[in-house]
Amino acid sequence: MLSQTSEHAIRALLFLAQRPAGEAVPATRIATALGAPANYLAKTLNALARTGVVASTRGPSGGFRLVRPANRITLAEIDDSFGELRPAAMCLLGDRPCDGRTPCRAHAKWAAVCAETRAPLRSTTIADLLASGDSAIPAGAPAGIHGPAARAA
Repeated sequence: MLSQTSEHAIRALLFLAQRPAGEAVPATRIATALGAPANYLAKTLNALARTGVVASTRGPSGGFRLVRPANRITLAEIDDSFGELRPAAMCLLGDRPCDGRTPCRAHAKWAAVCAETRAPLRSTTIADLLASGDSAIPAGAPAGIHGPAARAA
């Protein structure tokens, strides 16, 4: 459902949300704590900075910090920050682009299904994820969202 970039972004935001308010954390420190590639995570955090989810500060005491409280950052907002990385939607009934301007017969129903699958992303915040049990992200944790459901799988 979510791209790997969105998952890395969510993990980084969960990490930042557990820091004292306003504390800037260098991308390399976040990457090390999450076991994520440092350059990739830095690019991901910079993309979040461009969309106003985090702020970045340069210099020896610089890094990234949340701009808003974790309860005001939805998973959909994070995922939407990387929308340009998604390939164009192809028609379910053929090999052509399919959208509202050039819909196929299945388009309206498929659009409704897609919107419904995104509803939980629109209503779930970073704070919600932290409140749902074991919120600590272990250092060196592999990529992916970690929580009770992930561990049970």
